[in-house]
Amino acid sequence: MNALTELNNNYLLLTPGPLSTSVGVRRAMQKDWCTWDKEYNQLVQEIRLRLVGLATVQKELYSAVLMQGSGSFAVESVLGSVIPSDGKILIINNGAYGARMVQMARCLKIDVVELRCPETEIPSMQDIEQALEDAALTHVACVHCETTTGLLNPIAEIGQRVKAAGKTWIVDAMSSFGGVPMDIAELEIDFLISSANKCIQGVPGFGFVLAKRDVLENCKGLARSVSLDLYDQWQTMEQFNGKWRFTSPTHVVHAFYQALVELEQEGGVQARYQRYLTSQKTLSEGMQALGFQLVLENTTPQSPVITTFLYPDTADFSFQHLYENLKQAGFVIYPGKVTDLNCFRIGNIGEVYPEDIRRLLGALKQYSAA
Repeated sequence: MNALTELNNNYLLLTPGPLSTSVGVRRAMQKDWCTWDKEYNQLVQEIRLRLVGLATVQKELYSAVLMQGSGSFAVESVLGSVIPSDGKILIINNGAYGARMVQMARCLKIDVVELRCPETEIPSMQDIEQALEDAALTHVACVHCETTTGLLNPIAEIGQRVKAAGKTWIVDAMSSFGGVPMDIAELEIDFLISSANKCIQGVPGFGFVLAKRDVLENCKGLARSVSLDLYDQWQTMEQFNGKWRFTSPTHVVHAFYQALVELEQEGGVQARYQRYLTSQKTLSEGMQALGFQLVLENTTPQSPVITTFLYPDTADFSFQHLYENLKQAGFVIYPGKVTDLNCFRIGNIGEVYPEDIRRLLGALKQYSAA
């Protein structure tokens, strides 16, 4: 039985999140829950502990904070809560989500230096080292998996330079955490940000931040927002045993807990990474065999999360026509987001398996032959 039949959906979401979820995750949302209930708050605490356990073996160094809203809300909560009024941040931008961080920082009136890089290339370490010579810099931020292209930024190499310069290191791991192995203590990450509806395979509704306790302790009173005050949210969860300050997405939280259980049952992050890797390789090789060209060069680190392809070099190609055709066949893909490039994206995270990718390739072969 393929994933589409098992899920009883009309199509699979081949996107970087929201994504196709398991039957178990969706069933977890079929009850109503009280936000003040002790059982519910204990579940929140269990989620926080599990997240830290996924992130590092040095669990005592970190704490998890859950924040209502999409992943972008969690990103903005970090930018607006951890940088003092006299702070200055360097944001490495080689895609739409790096650009969004720059937009947020400017809106929050944070002193920001943007290191803009080509969207299809990893940033130059020499350029980063040169930017870090600015003694006024206090923080540095980067996107790990830039789903604009599927590029995987080298956060280990960047982080070594950031920490050597004595800066606070912020990583947007929205589309990589839980699906790409990492130890955030070894990487010396101070704040890592992700979301419920990415590689852990929950549903949209909250983001989360994994923060070094000692760094977060110094953020009291820095927030530029009430609802997005990361420190206050953390203190409330710490002091009141998993209580959220404001109404929490209770159904989403239960679905996320089930997703964490299913991740463990699959064999953990390493096993999920291998599944994603196999699906991405199957997709990449199959698409190239059909004549589609990759946007990223073979020398550029490609994530196992999403892959970007150029439009075919034919005058009659229509992405919308391709999209509708594949939707009828049971697959939903993503439009492109790269500046000045006609392209589209196909993701393979979620309840999607290599056999589903092979079925997609079969549908694309039929489309190409029509």
